Amino acid sequence: MNQSLNILFTASEAVPFAKTGGLADVAGALPKALAKLGHNVVVVMPRYYSIDKAGLEHIPGPLGVPMGPMGELWAGVYKDTLPGSDVPVYFIDYEAFYGRGGLYADENGFSYTDNDNRFVFLSKAAFQLCKKLGFAPDIIHAHDWHTAAQTVLKTSRYAFDETFKKAATVLTIHNLQHQGQFFKGVMDVMEVGWEHFNPHELEAMDGVNLLKGGIAAADAVTTVSRKYAREIQTPEFGFGLDNHIRAHAHKLYGILNGVDYDEWSPAVDPYLVQNYDIGEMAGKASCKKDLQERFGLPAWEDVPVIGFVGRFAEQKGIGLIAGAIEGLLHLNVQFVMLGTGEKWAEGFFSDVAARYPEKFACHAGYSNELAHKIEAGSDLFLMPSLFEPCGLNQIYSLRYGTLPIVRATGGLDDTIQNYDPATKSGNGFKFEWATHDALYHTVKWAVETYLYDRDAYRFMQKRAMEARFDWESSAKQYEDVYYHTLYAKRVRNYQ
Repeated sequence: MNQSLNILFTASEAVPFAKTGGLADVAGALPKALAKLGHNVVVVMPRYYSIDKAGLEHIPGPLGVPMGPMGELWAGVYKDTLPGSDVPVYFIDYEAFYGRGGLYADENGFSYTDNDNRFVFLSKAAFQLCKKLGFAPDIIHAHDWHTAAQTVLKTSRYAFDETFKKAATVLTIHNLQHQGQFFKGVMDVMEVGWEHFNPHELEAMDGVNLLKGGIAAADAVTTVSRKYAREIQTPEFGFGLDNHIRAHAHKLYGILNGVDYDEWSPAVDPYLVQNYDIGEMAGKASCKKDLQERFGLPAWEDVPVIGFVGRFAEQKGIGLIAGAIEGLLHLNVQFVMLGTGEKWAEGFFSDVAARYPEKFACHAGYSNELAHKIEAGSDLFLMPSLFEPCGLNQIYSLRYGTLPIVRATGGLDDTIQNYDPATKSGNGFKFEWATHDALYHTVKWAVETYLYDRDAYRFMQKRAMEARFDWESSAKQYEDVYYHTLYAKRVRNYQ
């Protein structure tokens, strides 16, 4: 089975239109890679009011979306394409749901109380749009809890609709921690039938868990790394759904995210003061000096700079860094941090920067330019995540010759090979236990390798820069899942 597939790709965010996390990177890159393999991909997402409709094509005629007791709601539709491709992106325009400052929460971080209705609406709108366009998908690819309702809708409300009758459903879990748990009244809004409100499908603690129901109804479930697919079947990483996921493990696949090397490569990066690559590394020293000057640090050449770019959140290991930072700053090292999130962390690291002005710098906020400069100018990159479904910064770091220091979890474990002093092999440094001591001693090990075994460091650096995690490889794995799922579904239908 190698035919071209029609793929409906529904996501709550996609680069470059809206982004809060890795889901947006996948939604902005995977459809393009699938299109290069010959498939017809349609992306559907909300038109948040941060997305200017002035540059979008308006699709004539309103889109009716049935919402149970709320009645039929009417939305507008706009269209654009993913940059550098012909892949269409359709934006669902409904001011009452998407005309807000945030994607999922207000400026104070409080989740919108009607997120259930907002994203059930998106899930249904994508189905209604397919009917309007005459686009009959072979694959309905949903992402996280926001569109997990689509797999349930396909087996219930739209089960006998000719547009979707032959379609198979795939649900990708980007982060199991967020599951979409709501009041059970959303069952009526979904219009899937109360027979699906049971402990094996949507019901959880007398409420609705959209991700749980989506997993049960999907023909295939994927996660964004092989190890994360195993981890979410355990109590430590399952967030209460480990038993449920083990029950559906027969249809679970782990596929590592790819990276857009047109954007993340030191050879072409426009944010760098001097470009460099494996054969000509002089530019990396210039990038280090530029980074130090940008953050107000002394331009010490022989002191390793450790970078961090990410959310200031417990998941990202911020608590581990905070607990170990005083000891780490007694090493011969400099730290540069970029991120935003929990207010205690922003205040804590700002205070550390004030007390150690020559060794520690922190920018509370996000800057794409600074993120690129940190990747290029750092010698080591720290990612001590408590859990990490895939992770991208460690892959960026490899390409920039900035050796990662990571906790051996999820995609971090899949992509980073631990340094072996005996063979000089590996492309980074890993630790198992989420403790301050484990973090401290692994960073110390990496710093000492940089300072006292520079040949080993350079060998690892070259090996890291040669590694590739491109979207073409990931897309082919998704393609295999699509074909396998369609074949299995059709065999079941004929039995």
